[in-house]
Amino acid sequence: MFSEVSVDELAGLMTGQIHLVDVREQDEYEDGHVRGALFAPLSALPDMVDRFRSDVTNYVICKSGGRSARACEWLASQGYDTVNVAGGTSAWRLSGRDVVAGDQPA
Repeated sequence: MFSEVSVDELAGLMTGQIHLVDVREQDEYEDGHVRGALFAPLSALPDMVDRFRSDVTNYVICKSGGRSARACEWLASQGYDTVNVAGGTSAWRLSGRDVVAGDQPA
């Protein structure tokens, strides 16, 4: 089981240090992602599980919330503490918040 946060709640949490992972495909990630989000596409999740941490809550984001929900489900079944970002990067952009382009989190 996992919980969910809105992009407004995520923005509030980002004033501290959180662990955020983007599960979209590489071209989507490079086109623009939330600053600090690590890249681990849903299509390769079992091979990239090392991008997730067992000692903290993992916030998971995609384009609109569907893929990240599936990732949260699988990760939770593996024992990870996960939170889905409702509305995903699309909602983040619609809220007027910035994204960064490229293949690096920052």
